[in-house]
Amino acid sequence: MTDSVIRIHGAVSEIDAAAWDSLLATQDAPSPFMRHAYLEALEQSESASPQSGWAPRFLTVWRGRQLAAACPMYLKGHSYGEYVFDWAWANAYQQHGLAYYPKAVVAVPFTPVPGTRLLARDAASRAMLVQALLAWCKEEELSSLHLLFGADEDIQACADAGLMLRHTVQFHWKNAAPTPGTDVSSLPPEGARFALGRPCGETAWKDFDGFLASLSHDKRKKIRQERRKVHDAGVHFRWSRGADISEADWAFFYRCYARTYREHGNPPYLKPEFFARMAQDMPEAWLLFIAERGGKPIASSLIALSADASVAYGRYWGALERVDCLHFEACYYQPLAWCIEHGVQRFEGGAQGEHKMARALMPVKTTSAHWLAHPAFADAVERFLEREDEGIVNYLDHLGERSPFRHAE
Repeated sequence: MTDSVIRIHGAVSEIDAAAWDSLLATQDAPSPFMRHAYLEALEQSESASPQSGWAPRFLTVWRGRQLAAACPMYLKGHSYGEYVFDWAWANAYQQHGLAYYPKAVVAVPFTPVPGTRLLARDAASRAMLVQALLAWCKEEELSSLHLLFGADEDIQACADAGLMLRHTVQFHWKNAAPTPGTDVSSLPPEGARFALGRPCGETAWKDFDGFLASLSHDKRKKIRQERRKVHDAGVHFRWSRGADISEADWAFFYRCYARTYREHGNPPYLKPEFFARMAQDMPEAWLLFIAERGGKPIASSLIALSADASVAYGRYWGALERVDCLHFEACYYQPLAWCIEHGVQRFEGGAQGEHKMARALMPVKTTSAHWLAHPAFADAVERFLEREDEGIVNYLDHLGERSPFRHAE
């Protein structure tokens, strides 16, 4: 590997898009959020930029003209938009008169979706990438390095390099009916990467009613009640995919998205120009649901799709009118019905949200990796993570006892 060249880039646009996407396509856990066009749209729209506290520092490893490894890295002046919370670490640094920011983050901004972060042609290239990240952080005298929501091979490479691991819980839906009599609570909850195939004895649901029939009586009743409230309010849905999403629908979606953020007292992370670039450069990656009442659009939810459309990712939603249970219908029931109809094998519901289990999104463990330059703080964080991990294990055990499926009754 002595013939390898390591480069730091101030923008993803400095890296050949075809080379980046070709390398991404060979990874075990690619996602549309790691595509060159997605990352470039974040930069060009200034959604992720030095002005917003996300200064790009992409790292690549080259062998001759071949891109051997690459990753998105950002210098962060805050901890917003990451979904792996380290505010307590930053506060501890501040209390001791030390600077926690800037720090380095290997992640997709504002996107808590598990998947490949370290693009690499082989394990050796991935290991070299991790070592290059650490060397650069030390050279720049940064407080820390954080790789968020990594794929299994990323996490292993980080662990081999001595980084500390931290676990969180997400909730994902799998399009596979459990075999009758299966004790679902005994199935392992961990492993954010589901295989695209199905275990023996599992078959995909034929329709939404079949999916409901697999749930316990109280969960089935609750979902029907929630859907009925939306229907009785006179709300109907339509969906569009890819190039069929009109410019007017994109504009309406952004109104909903921005309003929801502002109702929570925050400006939206993503700017209109970002979604304009998505419509132009990555239309095939998006599925849009729009709720209408009396012929007037009142709410929308935007879903991302993997390249082979086997995985759907719940991403953004918003409403201009309040309707009881509209959020559940727009963000879960409509997408799940679409996934069943179109043979999608997994639906990821985003960060956190224990309430998602009532909609049959089951807990999975996601992992990030962390390096802190200060030895004393690194020791303290390592002890904290050991205690936190025990809590995550207990939490997963607790959730495993609350399966929504009737086969566990």
